[in-house]
Amino acid sequence: MNKDEESAGSSEILSIPEPTGVYTEPWSWKKFKHMLGFFGPAALVASMAVGAGETILVTGVGAWAEYGLLWLILLSVLVKGVAVTYLLGRFTAVSGQPFGRMLAKLPGPRGWFILTLLTIELLALSIALTAVAKPCGNLVVHIFTDSLPVGPTDTFWENLVTTVFLGLAIGLSLLTSYDILEKQQIIICGILVTGTIVATVIVWPSISAILFGTLSIGNLPAAPDWAPSAARNDYFLNLVTVFGYVGGTLSTYLAYSGWVAHRGWGLTGNPVMKRLGDRIDGTLKINYLREDATQVKRMRVLLSPLKWDVSMGALVLFIVTAAFMIAGAVVLYPRQTVLPGNAWDLLTRQSSIWAQIHAALIPVYYVAILAALWGTLATIPEALTRFAHEFLTAVWPRFASYSYRRLQAFIVIWFFISSSVAIWSDITFDLITQIVALLATNMGVGLVCFAAVYLNFKLPPAYRTRPAMLVLGVVSTVVLLSAFVVSAAGMLQK
Repeated sequence: MNKDEESAGSSEILSIPEPTGVYTEPWSWKKFKHMLGFFGPAALVASMAVGAGETILVTGVGAWAEYGLLWLILLSVLVKGVAVTYLLGRFTAVSGQPFGRMLAKLPGPRGWFILTLLTIELLALSIALTAVAKPCGNLVVHIFTDSLPVGPTDTFWENLVTTVFLGLAIGLSLLTSYDILEKQQIIICGILVTGTIVATVIVWPSISAILFGTLSIGNLPAAPDWAPSAARNDYFLNLVTVFGYVGGTLSTYLAYSGWVAHRGWGLTGNPVMKRLGDRIDGTLKINYLREDATQVKRMRVLLSPLKWDVSMGALVLFIVTAAFMIAGAVVLYPRQTVLPGNAWDLLTRQSSIWAQIHAALIPVYYVAILAALWGTLATIPEALTRFAHEFLTAVWPRFASYSYRRLQAFIVIWFFISSSVAIWSDITFDLITQIVALLATNMGVGLVCFAAVYLNFKLPPAYRTRPAMLVLGVVSTVVLLSAFVVSAAGMLQK
């Protein structure tokens, strides 16, 4: 580039294209169906999030707190499913720049923030996968117990099946493209939402109690004498662990920004983004957007897919998670049935919920729960690889040429080896969930939310998020980091 071209590039202002197609169509059922087609990236977030927290922890809470802590689910969904997801995706769509490239330029040594997050996630997920896979292994052994050879103990078979289940789920992700994975997770989300709604209607819970429990934010029902020890002895640690587990870990949300770019939403598909990104490499400020009413209006229209996607993902997450807590409240609470925190047969025990409704629902429950947790395991390598590849490229630009699939293979191998060690060890479910909630959800996602709020102010004023969403982002950061402090204090006390 000669000096004249460089001078022209330094003052280049981007013109936002006029929205066309579905964006400009009048409202109709046809447009509504097209808009539903935007649901995809958040389906991956929701399906990854529906893991041990949603299927196990919240059911256990419903078993002793009845409907009283439904507000905790709503709070977690608003904080992570709405605020964090939207702010990350929005900045990427508006700026057109990879989120990782911007994080690499945060004050301090280049990339320190990214490398810290990546280290936290690699360590946390190595045991977090165990909390998802091992209950599945136990459930499979329970289903086929009469067909297993006599000799080895049940524990041996549970660990072996868990290892195979985990290996297949994360290994087959190497053969799956993002587009196929997205379609798979949309189907899984549909199964989960349909199944949980039907099951909830059948047990016929108290609607007034659901509304009261959902809206009574801050209500802290006392743990009864028959509640599990985690609820009685470590009350607040138990609550912030459940709060942290509703929703995914930090790589889930950081990968979301990459999935938004993959879809080409906002300015991410604009061919000049790479050149403009190189131009602002020394600064965090986005200075190539024209601040006039027409341009800003066009941008808000182009953000429609993001808004639809986030809204539907948050709705799926809330419906599925709340349904599991309601099931615990309706079926287990009256019987004072407690799901022990240090056992791995939690999914097996939970089948009694559906047996109370109708015996025919038990196999349906088995299929739905195994499909959901398979989807969680299968999606995690894609999320972490996308996060790692984008962010390491932001720190070391030459890393862009490194094979995406090779990096994913290394991540799969790391997860398989480290998780296998945890599977065959004596580590408890309670300890795993508390460590992961401490590091990868409450602290990790809290730091990411803070970064998203900070980068929002690097956009031109007219392109920043509206005040209501900004307030939600700030409050979400405070809530997440406060949960981390409570979690850390509880762990230290133990």
